[in-house]
Amino acid sequence: MKKIYQLSVLSVVLIGMLHAQYRDIPDVVTKVATSAANWLKLGTSTRAAGMGGTFVAAGQGVSAIPYNPAAIAYLEGSEVYVSRTNYVAGITYNVISYGTRLSASDFFGINIFYLDSGPIGVTTEKFSNGTNEDYHVISMSFKLAYARRMTDRLKVGVTLNYIRDEIYTTNMQSVAFDMGSNFDTGIFGIVLGMSVSNFGPEVQYGGEGLQVPVADSLDVDGRLNKVTESFPLPLMFRLGIQKDIIGPSENATLKSSAHRLSFAMDGTNPTDYSVHGNAGIEYAFRELAFLRAGTNIGHDTAGFAAGGGLFFKMGSMSARVDYAFINYNILKLMHQVSIGLEF
Repeated sequence: MKKIYQLSVLSVVLIGMLHAQYRDIPDVVTKVATSAANWLKLGTSTRAAGMGGTFVAAGQGVSAIPYNPAAIAYLEGSEVYVSRTNYVAGITYNVISYGTRLSASDFFGINIFYLDSGPIGVTTEKFSNGTNEDYHVISMSFKLAYARRMTDRLKVGVTLNYIRDEIYTTNMQSVAFDMGSNFDTGIFGIVLGMSVSNFGPEVQYGGEGLQVPVADSLDVDGRLNKVTESFPLPLMFRLGIQKDIIGPSENATLKSSAHRLSFAMDGTNPTDYSVHGNAGIEYAFRELAFLRAGTNIGHDTAGFAAGGGLFFKMGSMSARVDYAFINYNILKLMHQVSIGLEF
């Protein structure tokens, strides 16, 4: 009865988070654009993208490190993951991840994220049509993740995240933390996931681009530095559930040795945006071919998403190839592809 009560409370919290998006409260709107490094919220897993972004409870392996670091505790050996995303407005970003099992209960992972805006023309007050010079906005992060199997049903994880942003001749760098857990409730086969992402100090931009030439004097050496305002990182609290509707698992509602149909749902409460959610499904045929679909709930641009993948056995190794797209409505489609190796 205690477990059922706890699950009921968590379910109410998740439903409440999703329902909160419909509240007519002005503060919900005013939170938008109040944080720096918003690229930290971009989806990096192709499997997650195909399921509408749901991955807090459904994620397993190194591709899920940015969503929930506890996910690497599902590894049976080692795994490498590489993905490329063609985002909107010519922006692209790439991800490389690696994870391995250190012992029966300890796991280690690395996640590298690199975003390139593509060329942007430099303009000045004197040359408003451009100077024939281009610059790139570069955003990157380097995550070190550790996870532990506390029991056969509870996994926890933490991530140390180095962050850097370069905008022409200005830059920002900082350190943040992620933490998460994954819990198999043992009730109707429901898995609960929870994570907190981008917990760290406020950040401030600096660099040559903020220096202003002035006349030399006894107090000034010919330059003054503009001081920018500090902004917080986009702190996010996420809660998710995952359930096998059809599958070989003893927890599946309907038993099948060849087919699996899983449902997942996430709720996200960020500090710089209104509460929103994600819901998605994944169908697998003998765990070799996959079809996915999902949607973003309460997001201002992202909507329907879909994708698929193939799994190959190659001797002692296995490979996974996945593709997904997300409809960003007026911003058109985002495409993502990835390759994963397990050994």
